[in-house]
Amino acid sequence: MIKKTGLMLLLFVLFGTSISAGAQKTVTSAMPPGEAGAKVFLESSPRHHEWVTIAVPGKDTKLSAFVAYPERKDKAPVVIVIHEIYGLTDWIRAVADQLAGDGFIAIAPDMLSGKGPGGGGTERFGSRDDVVRAVRDLAAPDVVAMLDAVRRYARGLPAATDRFAVIGFCWGGGQSFHYATVQPDLGAAVVYYGTSPQPEALGSVRAPVLGLYGEDDARVNTTVGPAAARMKALGKTFVTHTFKGAGHGFLRAQDGHGSANLDASRQAWPVTIEHLRRYLEK
Repeated sequence: MIKKTGLMLLLFVLFGTSISAGAQKTVTSAMPPGEAGAKVFLESSPRHHEWVTIAVPGKDTKLSAFVAYPERKDKAPVVIVIHEIYGLTDWIRAVADQLAGDGFIAIAPDMLSGKGPGGGGTERFGSRDDVVRAVRDLAAPDVVAMLDAVRRYARGLPAATDRFAVIGFCWGGGQSFHYATVQPDLGAAVVYYGTSPQPEALGSVRAPVLGLYGEDDARVNTTVGPAAARMKALGKTFVTHTFKGAGHGFLRAQDGHGSANLDASRQAWPVTIEHLRRYLEK
């Protein structure tokens, strides 16, 4: 068994160290772990976590969400974390915790709340395949309604500012970009290897969008060029990065594609945090 001091040293080596950047917020050089390290990462976190339930107008079932708080003296902007097609996992919770380490209030809703056996969420499904099928069955208007409910809840937190962003992965990446087409108050959007909306839907986007993609992911990447061209023609911000040799899901599967997924993760996370700070810390 690894002792606590040894565990902390291991995390220091793997994920970096924190540095102070002024009296008002903490900046970290770390990034989220891969899927295999998520549970240990969460158990070792010094940050405050809590589970909350959020009412969704017109729905009988409340939304379950995981919240991670930063350690800072002033109020923090909010980042809504939209999970992959695999539902709300330890890995998504670890991403939320790292966002808190980077100075944001991070809230990760379980979009399958009430849809699992016995009225549960992701954790109640019998297999990952069952989760995938359930996520695919979610209707876009219902997803937007849930995200709007999370937005209202999070912006009402005493420690939160009124500025908020969304970040999504895989299925959640596509939902992150879609949310930018329907929510005019959105401060920023980050899309990790999610498909882009149809070009004709992009006229309503106000938030600056960051897209992060693996080179070996043609299913997703064929949607990026048309969206980028349309966003440029409309004078809107859509910054994209495609990482050489990386595959779909590279931030979660950091041990995949040789070293390419890990290299992509190390490049993508600082770009993510810079984007969020640029548009939320105003």
